[in-house]
Amino acid sequence: MKEGKITQAGVYDEILSSGTDFMELVGAHKKALSTLKSSETGLSSEHAKNIDDNDSMENSNIDKPNEEKSIERDNKDELVGKNAQIVQEEEREKGRVGFQVYWKYITMAYGGSLAALILVTQILFQILQIGSNYWMAWATPVSMDVKPTVNASTLIIVYVALAIGSSFCVLVRAVLLAIASFKTATILFNKMHMCIFRAPMSFYDATPSGRILNRASSDQSALDLVVYNQIGEFAFSFIQVVGIIAVMARVAWPVFILFIPIIGTCIWYQ
Repeated sequence: MKEGKITQAGVYDEILSSGTDFMELVGAHKKALSTLKSSETGLSSEHAKNIDDNDSMENSNIDKPNEEKSIERDNKDELVGKNAQIVQEEEREKGRVGFQVYWKYITMAYGGSLAALILVTQILFQILQIGSNYWMAWATPVSMDVKPTVNASTLIIVYVALAIGSSFCVLVRAVLLAIASFKTATILFNKMHMCIFRAPMSFYDATPSGRILNRASSDQSALDLVVYNQIGEFAFSFIQVVGIIAVMARVAWPVFILFIPIIGTCIWYQ
């Protein structure tokens, strides 16, 4: 292939013996193999010299019979397979995940606007939940002898309205969370494929195909189904805890003092 067109077609030996760009391409690829082998695996320069010598013999003996050339190429490929092992160890970060990673992940879809809307709907849901509990505690009489503050129909109507509002917030939150998760996973998937398709040949020489497939299968599945939901659950639980602390501090403010060592203990334990 050259400039998007098929310039030659045939078996390996025929195209190689024609002395065109294909021979230069094969030579450049094998030269890159020997260079990577010498720099990354620390093998002796003698092995690289043997590979270069084999390349020179192949180029100089183009007119040899096909059977003899095939034997020489097999011997050279065997040498490359044994000595030019250039597979790199997979790099893995250790320790906790930095905040910048989460922030980049959250703001990748629509600049983080959906994440802000999700938080707003969760805060509104928590306010409606607290409001419904407060309404029932305020409007319901403590005993049969006490006159109700409001009549029964008003009590039920307000409570149902608050419940419907809470349910609507949950629906909107779930839809926005699914959209944000799908959009973010799609962006990362497209960027990963763009990097793979535009990677140099040395990347495929040094990276096992199983490692690439693992990124595009199990890791991508985690992005599709797990990561955004876990981040959302953390944010929702945090907002719920803040709401509980606010209500308890409003009813009995000394309780707020107890939350300081409790929160510190939880963070340390985690």
